Amino acid sequence: MSNVILIGFMGSGKTTVGLRLSYRLKRVVEDTDKLIEKKENKSISEIFSTNGEDAFRKMETDCLRELLSFKQERIISTGGGLPIRRENHALLRKLGTVVYLQISPACVWERLKNDTQRPLLQCENPLHKIQELLSERVSFYEEAADIVIDVDGKNMEQVLAEITEKLEACGCIEGGTENEDFSD
Repeated sequence: MSNVILIGFMGSGKTTVGLRLSYRLKRVVEDTDKLIEKKENKSISEIFSTNGEDAFRKMETDCLRELLSFKQERIISTGGGLPIRRENHALLRKLGTVVYLQISPACVWERLKNDTQRPLLQCENPLHKIQELLSERVSFYEEAADIVIDVDGKNMEQVLAEITEKLEACGCIEGGTENEDFSD
């Protein structure tokens, strides 16, 4: 299956890149967080507060298993913590090509400093929490990834072009997908 799966830390752009990449590659986009919210009829914040993080991580694994049954090639953006469960690495590989959107703590902080919807950042020192979580997770991201894209200091077009180029180079997509067409 040649799905394209986007992984990375919160704020790395997985959801936005996923949407834009879906236009470019003419594929349906799925977001594991959105799928879980729909299934549970709760926001991620509510799931964390009522069920706990461990229960949420299990829901992510279950979501990957469900995605394996989908036949159409898709763009799949994941929650930032999904790759920390090693069992998810094998599921990600079965699903398709894993693209890690690599980001620095400073860039995350700049993007998310006013975001109140991230349960893991609702603490006294969010920048320290970002640094701590990112340092804990980076090896999981790198182990799970087929392709690594550094997103720091790049605009959306640069990120999309780099992803498309690397997917073409590994034979995951065919060439000629470089321009989005939003015209009616």
